[in-house]
Amino acid sequence: MTKPKYRRVVVKLSGEALSGPEKFGIHQPTIDRFAADLVAAHALGIGLGVVVGGGNVLRGAQISENGLSRPTADAMGMLATVMNALVLETAIERAGVSARTMSALSMPQVCETYERQRALRHLDDNRVIVFAGGTGNPYFTTDTTAVLRAAEMGCDAVLKATDVDGVYTADPKRDATARRYQKLDHQEALDKRLKIMDATAFALAQENRMPIIVFSILEQGAIADVLRGKGHFTIVG
Repeated sequence: MTKPKYRRVVVKLSGEALSGPEKFGIHQPTIDRFAADLVAAHALGIGLGVVVGGGNVLRGAQISENGLSRPTADAMGMLATVMNALVLETAIERAGVSARTMSALSMPQVCETYERQRALRHLDDNRVIVFAGGTGNPYFTTDTTAVLRAAEMGCDAVLKATDVDGVYTADPKRDATARRYQKLDHQEALDKRLKIMDATAFALAQENRMPIIVFSILEQGAIADVLRGKGHFTIVG
């Protein structure tokens, strides 16, 4: 078995990915497959955190356009991430690895409240942490949460799961001539205006020299492959 190239990472999963072939909601077979991939990556001996979005349930930025205040809409979106995290935590534990959901929004009857030192102890105890509730503040995306938690946990990289196997010169679904980048530095990605993460998340990654590895979650076993330096992906950093 190839030794993993990273000792500790945060995987960013979009909420939309959890709906699988459906347009909305939670698709349990897809959740179980993601959990199996996370458990396989964890088996390589790495510290593993996961940040999950809530777009399969609700998108705060979109519903705020219908008259709801942005802070209220974002709070609803953060609650959606907690629901997704609890489902993912259960699937990971069912697959045989101890996991904990930690929410930036305090709801002790439901899950642990995020505290950095406690989260570090969970990683030291070989648990997978599912980070929920975003940053706990409106106007920040779960992309920003992923980079923030990775920096706080002393991670080596953020693994951004998408539906394409890296960053391309153009949309590969629309442009057959699009080429996949093998590696980019943060400034080059900014100069080329590549939509890897939102601006706040990317600025935080650049400031902390945090590599972002973009890969396709649609390929089974892709997380472990990325950690071993195999498969298709783009490294930004």
